Amino acid sequence: MSFLTQISNIFSKKQPEQMVGIALQQKSLGLCIIPPSDTVVSEGAEAIVAPIFKERNIESSDFSGVMERLKNKYDFNYKCHLVLNSAQSQIVQVDKPNVPEAEVNAALKWQIKDLVSISPENMVLDYFDGPIKSGGIEKINVVCSPLNELKKFVAVLNTGSARLESITIEEFAFANLLPVQQDASLLVCQQPNEEIILLIVKQGKLYFHRRLRGFSQLANKTEDELSMTVIDSLALEIQRSSDFFERQLRQAPIKNIKVLLPIDLEGFFARKLSENTHLPVTLLDLPEAYKEHRGFAAAIGATMTELRVKEQAQEVMHVS
Repeated sequence: MSFLTQISNIFSKKQPEQMVGIALQQKSLGLCIIPPSDTVVSEGAEAIVAPIFKERNIESSDFSGVMERLKNKYDFNYKCHLVLNSAQSQIVQVDKPNVPEAEVNAALKWQIKDLVSISPENMVLDYFDGPIKSGGIEKINVVCSPLNELKKFVAVLNTGSARLESITIEEFAFANLLPVQQDASLLVCQQPNEEIILLIVKQGKLYFHRRLRGFSQLANKTEDELSMTVIDSLALEIQRSSDFFERQLRQAPIKNIKVLLPIDLEGFFARKLSENTHLPVTLLDLPEAYKEHRGFAAAIGATMTELRVKEQAQEVMHVS
């Protein structure tokens, strides 16, 4: 099944219940609602579910208040998937503690306390392993968020007929949008007013991730500004990331770069980046009905979380 078919199936009349993707950003909130199957519109010869996209500005970081108002207005039902922004989640890589598996999370709180700005008493964390070891050492990526903030979100999205199904971060929401394929792809992605994220994904697994600084105002740059400064800086970061992927993780060279940026000059950006990196650079495809909503890509990717989890579970069963 192709990547676009997978997304189209999510947005089709086969979807039995409503799904909601909520992507938190620095100054706003992006919302993608996939209505239940009895809400359809005609598109060509096929009737499909018409997703709803909404954006709300946030004042004084009142994310929970805005969520509450949106939930009441659009009557959230069933499954909600929440994407935290970079200010609400921190990622650090550390050696995996040598303790029983059930005690790893508790040990990690104290292991990373000097590496993050969240106190252990107010920390919720989880971790994910890299697909392969780097230098023969078992490293893990620890994701942590403030408990007091998450409690507010859960209180809003896990009441009544709504159900908070997952909380994820931008890296995984964007990675969900990449096709599962044998060759590795490097994705340059961004939410509105957020920093750029570089991802390297292979066979549906996240091999590399990096949050870059200084690119949050990319949408305000002119063609000249992009050509003279931004593209050069980003190309250098891409080269460093590719070198790590190839030399440290001992992987085959990156063969293509995908771009998913919420800017008017996205096509120009991709062409110039290709000239600087000497690699094919293309825009990451979304189904036709959603191409005008690329700024909501993280919210869309959040709604694909269950699909990716099922795919990974099937892969494990197949291997075993």
